[in-house]
Amino acid sequence: MRIELKRIDDAFNMEAVSEDGNKALMDAGPNIGGKGNGVRPMQMLIMGLGGCSAIDVVMILKKQKQEIKDFKITIDAEREQGKEPALWTKAHLVFLITGAVELDKAQRAVDLSMEKYCSVSETLKRAGTAITYEVKVNQ
Repeated sequence: MRIELKRIDDAFNMEAVSEDGNKALMDAGPNIGGKGNGVRPMQMLIMGLGGCSAIDVVMILKKQKQEIKDFKITIDAEREQGKEPALWTKAHLVFLITGAVELDKAQRAVDLSMEKYCSVSETLKRAGTAITYEVKVNQ
């Protein structure tokens, strides 16, 4: 895999482009001279956790012939305080699924993603992040 990153302003705003041509904007916060015109890199890592797991879960549920009407994940995460680098210490994901989806199948899909398939989850765990999650269907 190859990613190209280029600076697009006079501060910290960066554009990352994947080998497929997809783009993501990153920036620093105003507290360190950024303009807030993009996602902060550490936020992107947590977004990647959600995206990785979402792809797994949707794929598994589709194979189980579950009909997903809506799918969302909320993630609350915390970083180390007073350290450089400040790693993620914990992340809690809430999977919110609506449709003709059985709770036990949704729970199994999330378990498989978080414990077996999601590479981002495993990467964060190996770095010491405590990851917890819950599944809510049609709530």
